[in-house]
Amino acid sequence: MKTDSELSIDLAQDAAAVRDAVAAARAGLVQRELIAELVALCAVAGEHLLVIGAPGTAKSEAVRRVAGSLGGRYFEYLLGRFTEPNEVFGPVDLRRLRDGVVEIETAGMLPEADVAFLDEVFLGSTAILNTLLGILNERVFRRGRTALSSPLRVCVGAANALPDDPSLAAFADRFLARLFIEPVPDARLEELLEAGWRLPDTVEHEPAGLMDAVDRLATAARGCEMSPVQPLIGTAVRRLRAAGIHITDRRAVRVQRLVAAAAILDGRSAASAADLWVLPLIVPTADTQAAARETLADLMEKSDNHNLAHAAEEFSRGAQARATRLAETGHTLLTELDATRPDRDQRLRVEATLREIDAWFATDDLAEPLRSVRARLVAAVSP
Repeated sequence: MKTDSELSIDLAQDAAAVRDAVAAARAGLVQRELIAELVALCAVAGEHLLVIGAPGTAKSEAVRRVAGSLGGRYFEYLLGRFTEPNEVFGPVDLRRLRDGVVEIETAGMLPEADVAFLDEVFLGSTAILNTLLGILNERVFRRGRTALSSPLRVCVGAANALPDDPSLAAFADRFLARLFIEPVPDARLEELLEAGWRLPDTVEHEPAGLMDAVDRLATAARGCEMSPVQPLIGTAVRRLRAAGIHITDRRAVRVQRLVAAAAILDGRSAASAADLWVLPLIVPTADTQAAARETLADLMEKSDNHNLAHAAEEFSRGAQARATRLAETGHTLLTELDATRPDRDQRLRVEATLREIDAWFATDDLAEPLRSVRARLVAAVSP
């Protein structure tokens, strides 16, 4: 039997492997790091992610690539008003139907997927959405005589906007985490064009994959020590409700899963204030998420996550998380350079990173490892 120390090392290795897979998936995707990182977070938490954004904002591309990096079985479908259930869950087994038994052939369909992406998820018919509820809530697929356990770790639903129909509210609430994305800003258009030109057309799915690592991390997350942060979560929910931001009891309870997953993915077996950056994710709209960041700013100021650096910074807007993300960006640039002189494009990226570091932090107050990274970047572009 392994000791606690050996188990901790194993989990740290699993977390690092997931981090590397996410980093590989987001390579070449401009300003879509959050989708990749949140898919990993939700997979470990056992929760689902709703991504809201205009068409053509690389929602499906980002999910497809992180699913390919993590491995396992992947299912993707664009739902419409006339989509039939058999297009998502599988066709009726005609051989069994001749005997008067309705069974579904689920091979290669959503019930057998490890990661699923459903575009225009709110356009699904009542029959599709009701069946999905069972899979999302219980990880069980039921139709006719067919009843089977689903291995689904995370389902990502995407839409152009939140639905106005109150009848869809219960379904939308099954997606605990919500991410609102905008088109890439004008200042990064050249980077988008270059990355998009080089991006391969196909995604290579790892044959072995990291689903076993995700499952081990998920098991550890269920055993994460939450008592240090439960009073802070309670304070956060009270503040949000006092600010007029509706948080249901269910979402207040289940956000603990995101907090625990964030801690485990950062290599810790106990949650802390560093993991509270996930709290705005459960807030229902883009406007109320922005209000939540302001309302909870002091609670989230210590937020940090070395393996989900972009997400921790984005949702907390904290200095510590920002320093971690900039250090990671600098390390990536230095690895690409590999002791060679930078070419023009690399030099521009290094200089942009240095400008961002200096804009946010006083040089004399830089803490390690950002101080060391900055010094090496300066040396890389010095004559």
